[in-house]
Amino acid sequence: MTIAPPLNPRPLTVAAVVASFLMLVFGVTYHVLAARLAAPVDTEAISQAALDLFPMDIGDWTGVETPIEERIVQATDTDAHLSRRYSRAGGLEAVSFYLASGVRARDLMPHRPEVCYTGAGWTLVDKDSAKLSLSDGTILPCNVMQFSQGALNKQGVLVLDYYLVDGQYCADVSLLRSKAWRGSGTVDYVAQVQIVTPVSSVMRAASAEALVSDFAVASASSVVTLFQSRTETTEQVSSPIDSEGGDIDETN
Repeated sequence: MTIAPPLNPRPLTVAAVVASFLMLVFGVTYHVLAARLAAPVDTEAISQAALDLFPMDIGDWTGVETPIEERIVQATDTDAHLSRRYSRAGGLEAVSFYLASGVRARDLMPHRPEVCYTGAGWTLVDKDSAKLSLSDGTILPCNVMQFSQGALNKQGVLVLDYYLVDGQYCADVSLLRSKAWRGSGTVDYVAQVQIVTPVSSVMRAASAEALVSDFAVASASSVVTLFQSRTETTEQVSSPIDSEGGDIDETN
């Protein structure tokens, strides 16, 4: 009869210590990040009136307002938003355009297509990343997702999604997280863009992706310009100067 040697408890003890340490680190990391995202901000949010200045005509695209129910707007936790339908080719090609803005990153981060659509009963069929080339040579990184809903009368949509964080394009919330680590007050504004079009037997997924990509490229510069104008106006108000570049004399 062979007697097995006693087990060495050291590896199990070390593994338990390492696991506990990792749980502690990840727990602290989560709480620190959550606290920084929830920290008060002193940045002035873009107004709805300013966001409404986004152009109705973009290249060969023409837009119309498509209002969202107030209860849905409130659930998005945004400071201002746009909801429009842009079409071209006599209305044969159309996309829905959603632009949401805020100064608190914590409020916008949860409202991602893969979260909101699946929460509303849609199934994520496919997700891919894309890098679109803009006319000025800038690269627009984005995510492209396809969702379906229903069994007998199946519906499908394709969503192109990206963020604009302080003038910088990003495909997801990773830039928001990295800025959050630098402490509160490092994010002046966040804008989320979603461009949506149906997928059907008439509009296949490949054609739908080409359509939303075309509009993303056509409209990206207008999104940046809108927020740059807001930033420049805010800076001028906070630091007024006279026509010769000096400080305004407030003694008169």
